[in-house]
Amino acid sequence: MRLNLQTDLSLRMLIYLAAKRDSSATIQEITQSMGLSQTHMMRVAAKLASRGLVASSRGRAGGLSLGKDASEITVEDVVRAIEPDFALVQCLDQSEERCVIEPGCLLKDALLDALDAFFAELRSVTIAQLTQPCRPQLLQLLRIDEVATARRSFFPHS
Repeated sequence: MRLNLQTDLSLRMLIYLAAKRDSSATIQEITQSMGLSQTHMMRVAAKLASRGLVASSRGRAGGLSLGKDASEITVEDVVRAIEPDFALVQCLDQSEERCVIEPGCLLKDALLDALDAFFAELRSVTIAQLTQPCRPQLLQLLRIDEVATARRSFFPHS
Protein backbone atom coordinates (compact mmCIF):
# COMPACT_ATOMS: atom_id res chain seq x y z
CA MET A 1 0.00 0.00 0.00
CA ARG A 2 1.14 3.50 -0.74
CA LEU A 3 -0.45 6.71 0.45
CA ASN A 4 -1.12 9.25 -2.27
CA LEU A 5 0.78 12.51 -2.70
CA GLN A 6 -2.04 14.63 -1.27
CA THR A 7 -1.94 12.62 1.97
CA ASP A 8 1.82 13.12 2.20
CA LEU A 9 1.47 16.85 1.56
CA SER A 10 -1.39 17.08 4.06
CA LEU A 11 0.74 15.57 6.79
CA ARG A 12 3.62 17.90 5.94
CA MET A 13 1.34 20.94 6.01
CA LEU A 14 -0.06 19.96 9.41
CA ILE A 15 3.43 19.34 10.78
CA TYR A 16 4.50 22.78 9.54
CA LEU A 17 1.50 24.47 11.13
CA ALA A 18 1.98 22.57 14.39
CA ALA A 19 5.66 23.55 14.50
CA LYS A 20 4.71 27.17 13.91
CA ARG A 21 2.18 26.89 16.75
CA ASP A 22 0.32 30.09 17.50
CA SER A 23 0.66 32.01 14.26
CA SER A 24 -0.80 31.42 10.84
CA ALA A 25 1.17 30.63 7.70
CA THR A 26 0.51 31.35 4.06
CA ILE A 27 0.58 28.68 1.39
CA GLN A 28 3.54 30.53 -0.09
CA GLU A 29 5.49 30.31 3.19
CA ILE A 30 4.81 26.60 3.50
CA THR A 31 5.69 25.77 -0.10
CA GLN A 32 8.86 27.88 -0.08
CA SER A 33 10.15 26.35 3.13
CA MET A 34 9.56 22.80 1.85
CA GLY A 35 10.26 23.27 -1.85
CA LEU A 36 6.78 22.10 -2.85
CA SER A 37 4.25 23.01 -5.51
CA GLN A 38 1.98 25.87 -4.51
CA THR A 39 -0.82 24.49 -6.70
CA HIS A 40 -0.74 21.09 -4.98
CA MET A 41 -0.66 22.69 -1.54
CA MET A 42 -3.63 24.92 -2.35
CA ARG A 43 -5.68 21.80 -3.18
CA VAL A 44 -4.48 20.10 0.00
CA ALA A 45 -5.32 23.16 2.12
CA ALA A 46 -8.83 23.25 0.67
CA LYS A 47 -9.42 19.58 1.50
CA LEU A 48 -8.03 19.93 5.01
CA ALA A 49 -10.12 23.06 5.61
CA SER A 50 -13.30 21.34 4.41
CA ARG A 51 -12.69 18.61 7.00
CA GLY A 52 -11.92 21.04 9.82
CA LEU A 53 -8.27 20.04 10.15
CA VAL A 54 -7.04 23.45 8.96
CA ALA A 55 -8.58 26.88 9.52
CA SER A 56 -8.24 29.47 6.79
CA SER A 57 -8.51 33.22 7.15
CA ARG A 58 -8.34 35.88 4.47
CA GLY A 59 -6.85 39.31 4.50
CA ARG A 60 -3.52 40.90 5.12
CA ALA A 61 -2.74 38.94 8.28
CA GLY A 62 -4.60 35.85 7.06
CA GLY A 63 -3.35 32.41 6.31
CA LEU A 64 -3.67 28.86 7.52
CA SER A 65 -3.59 27.49 11.03
CA LEU A 66 -4.55 24.22 12.64
CA GLY A 67 -8.30 23.69 12.82
CA LYS A 68 -7.91 21.88 16.16
CA ASP A 69 -5.17 21.46 18.69
CA ALA A 70 -2.32 19.35 17.28
CA SER A 71 -2.89 16.82 20.08
CA GLU A 72 -6.43 16.24 18.76
CA ILE A 73 -5.45 15.49 15.14
CA THR A 74 -4.35 11.92 14.56
CA VAL A 75 -2.53 10.63 11.52
CA GLU A 76 -5.57 8.39 11.00
CA ASP A 77 -7.79 11.50 10.76
CA VAL A 78 -5.62 12.84 7.97
CA VAL A 79 -5.27 9.57 6.06
CA ARG A 80 -9.00 8.85 6.19
CA ALA A 81 -9.83 12.43 5.16
CA ILE A 82 -7.58 12.43 2.10
CA GLU A 83 -7.23 8.88 0.80
CA PRO A 84 -9.97 7.87 -1.64
CA ASP A 85 -10.44 4.25 -0.51
CA PHE A 86 -8.84 1.28 1.20
CA ALA A 87 -10.08 -1.56 -0.95
CA LEU A 88 -6.75 -3.33 -1.22
CA VAL A 89 -8.22 -6.08 -3.39
CA GLN A 90 -11.41 -6.55 -5.40
CA CYS A 91 -13.36 -8.35 -2.66
CA LEU A 92 -13.00 -5.35 -0.33
CA ASP A 93 -14.65 -3.01 -2.86
CA GLN A 94 -18.42 -3.11 -2.41
CA SER A 95 -19.00 -1.75 -5.93
CA GLU A 96 -17.01 -4.51 -7.63
CA GLU A 97 -18.39 -7.82 -8.83
CA ARG A 98 -18.12 -10.61 -6.32
CA CYS A 99 -15.01 -12.76 -6.68
CA VAL A 100 -15.80 -16.40 -7.49
CA ILE A 101 -13.59 -17.74 -4.69
CA GLU A 102 -14.77 -15.29 -2.03
CA PRO A 103 -17.07 -17.74 -0.20
CA GLY A 104 -14.12 -20.09 0.44
CA CYS A 105 -11.32 -17.54 0.77
CA LEU A 106 -9.91 -16.08 3.98
CA LEU A 107 -7.85 -13.36 2.30
CA LYS A 108 -10.57 -10.72 2.83
CA ASP A 109 -10.57 -11.30 6.60
CA ALA A 110 -6.77 -11.20 6.79
CA LEU A 111 -6.64 -7.93 4.86
CA LEU A 112 -9.40 -6.39 6.98
CA ASP A 113 -7.47 -7.36 10.12
CA ALA A 114 -4.33 -5.79 8.64
CA LEU A 115 -6.21 -2.56 7.82
CA ASP A 116 -7.64 -2.48 11.35
CA ALA A 117 -4.10 -2.80 12.77
CA PHE A 118 -2.81 -0.13 10.38
CA PHE A 119 -5.50 2.35 11.44
CA ALA A 120 -5.11 1.49 15.12
CA GLU A 121 -1.45 2.47 14.87
CA LEU A 122 -2.22 5.69 12.97
CA ARG A 123 -4.93 6.49 15.53
CA SER A 124 -2.31 6.36 18.29
CA VAL A 125 -0.11 9.06 16.72
CA THR A 126 -1.04 12.74 16.83
CA ILE A 127 0.41 15.68 14.92
CA ALA A 128 1.63 17.03 18.29
CA GLN A 129 3.60 13.82 18.90
CA LEU A 130 5.23 14.22 15.50
CA THR A 131 6.31 17.80 16.15
CA GLN A 132 6.83 18.56 19.84
CA PRO A 133 9.91 16.40 20.50
CA CYS A 134 11.78 17.80 17.50
CA ARG A 135 10.25 21.29 17.23
CA PRO A 136 13.57 23.23 17.45
CA GLN A 137 14.99 21.12 14.64
CA LEU A 138 11.80 21.50 12.56
CA LEU A 139 11.86 25.28 13.02
CA GLN A 140 15.43 25.34 11.76
CA LEU A 141 14.85 22.93 8.86
CA LEU A 142 11.71 24.74 7.75
CA ARG A 143 13.28 28.18 8.31
CA ILE A 144 10.11 29.23 10.10
CA ASP A 145 11.70 32.05 12.10
CA GLU A 146 13.35 33.45 8.97
CA VAL A 147 10.10 33.39 6.99
CA ALA A 148 8.16 35.03 9.83
CA THR A 149 10.81 37.76 10.18
CA ALA A 150 10.76 38.43 6.43
CA ARG A 151 6.96 38.59 6.47
CA ARG A 152 6.95 41.02 9.42
CA SER A 153 9.43 43.31 7.70
CA PHE A 154 7.38 43.28 4.50
CA PHE A 155 4.05 43.70 6.38
CA PRO A 156 5.05 45.57 9.54
CA HIS A 157 1.53 45.52 11.04
CA SER A 158 0.74 41.79 10.59
